[in-house]
Amino acid sequence: MSGKTLTRMDLSESVFREVGLSRNESAELVESVLDNISDALVSGENVKISSFGTFSIRDKTERIGRNPKTGEEVPIRPRRVLTFRPSHLMKDRVASGNKS
Repeated sequence: MSGKTLTRMDLSESVFREVGLSRNESAELVESVLDNISDALVSGENVKISSFGTFSIRDKTERIGRNPKTGEEVPIRPRRVLTFRPSHLMKDRVASGNKS
């Protein structure tokens, strides 16, 4: 694994090169899109990006867990978790090694 991570700055730079907006406008656009996605998820909405995937929030109920080291049972509090389900196109693209 290469260890390379795609950052907000990388996304802004791509928008700058591909769309032709200024660097500041590109950064603002990326921030705006990410803020809109975050706001929708916080309010409990699903976010579906065509040909990419779906982000959704799941509410998990309280349950009993076990400490693997000691075997002691401990309660796990209810919580909300973020899930991502990639589209079939994304799965196929990743599986083929991005050769398309």
